[in-house]
Amino acid sequence: MTAELSPTSYALLGLLAFDASTSESGLTGYELKQRADRTLRFYWVSPAMSQIYTELDRLDGRGLVVSTDVSEGKRPSRHFSITPEGLACLRAWLTDPDESLFPTLKHPVALRLLMGALASPEDVDRMLSQYLERLAERKAELEAVREMLADRREVRFPARVADWGLSYYESERDIVERLREQIAAEPPDAT
Repeated sequence: MTAELSPTSYALLGLLAFDASTSESGLTGYELKQRADRTLRFYWVSPAMSQIYTELDRLDGRGLVVSTDVSEGKRPSRHFSITPEGLACLRAWLTDPDESLFPTLKHPVALRLLMGALASPEDVDRMLSQYLERLAERKAELEAVREMLADRREVRFPARVADWGLSYYESERDIVERLREQIAAEPPDAT
C-alpha cells in the first residue's frame, strides 16, 4: 500500500496524526497548509492548497482520513481527521525499507554554479553571498522553531529533525564559504 501514496499524502497523514492527540474536530485544508508552511517547508516542499485538497480527497476516498462538515460562521468547512487505517498506513510507510529513501538533490544554487564559467566572477560571488544571507535567515527561522519545541518529550522527534536542519544549514554555510574561497583564489580566465 505504501507505494501507492505520494510523499505529500504521507506528510498530510503525519500532520493529521500529530493533530489527533490535541483536536477532536480535525483540521481544515487551510489549517493543514498553515502547519505545512510552518513545519514541512524546512525539510520538504510545502504543498500548494490545490495539492492539499487533491490529496485529502484521495485519502478520504481510500478511507485513510475522514472528512466532516463543521458549521463555523457563515459557511461550513470540511475538517479532516486520520482514521485508524490511515495511521496504520502511515506506520507501515515509516518502517518500509524503501530503496528510494536517498534524497534527490535539486539545488538551484549548485545548478547555477555548475554553469558559473558563463558568468563573471563577481556575479558568481554575488550569487553565493546572497545564498549565504538566505541560509542565515532560514537558520534563524528554524532556531526559533527549535526554541519553541524546547525539550518536551511529546515533540522530541520534531526537535531532532530541527536539530538536523540546523546542522544542515551550518554545513551548507561551510561548503559555500569554502567554495567562495576556492573561486576567489583561482586565476582569472584568459580572454
